[in-house]
Amino acid sequence: MRKLIESTLVSLDGVVEAPERWASFDAEATALSLKELGSYDAFVMGRVTYEKFYANLGHTAGNPYIDLISAMPKYVASRSLTQTAWNATLLGPDPSSAIARLKDQPGKDLVKYGTSRLDDTLVRHQLIDEFRFWIMPVVAGSGQRLFEHVDTSGLNLRLTGERRLENGSVILTYAPG
Repeated sequence: MRKLIESTLVSLDGVVEAPERWASFDAEATALSLKELGSYDAFVMGRVTYEKFYANLGHTAGNPYIDLISAMPKYVASRSLTQTAWNATLLGPDPSSAIARLKDQPGKDLVKYGTSRLDDTLVRHQLIDEFRFWIMPVVAGSGQRLFEHVDTSGLNLRLTGERRLENGSVILTYAPG
């Protein structure tokens, strides 16, 4: 059984929106990102993340990280999209059941980048097996916050790992329960 890992870049003040504006990657962070991405089979995305990634990365080639993202299957939760491109498949009217079926398939783990409205469904149905919060040593000031619009009242997390990087970032790994 595969796990669903949510990997999220977070500023010191809890902002997750638009990390391309405030997150900085040195050689160590870049190498770690590429290595971690290689341990996944596919992405799970909400519509907004899918559309942003497709607009920013979908027509880019020559960067090993972006090339790997482009090649991976993407499963998109959306109530409004009727078609997708870029190796993407819509999860359908019941994304929770579709994700549970994906997790039951053999293969590498699934990854979801960032917290979004989809998290409310994923947390409620206990579909996220691990949260990785990559905390960047910056203050973003404004933007969507971690778990904004997500009912976390039933979410209890236990720390299962931590890693410090030379650029001052810290990656904290938590498991529900």
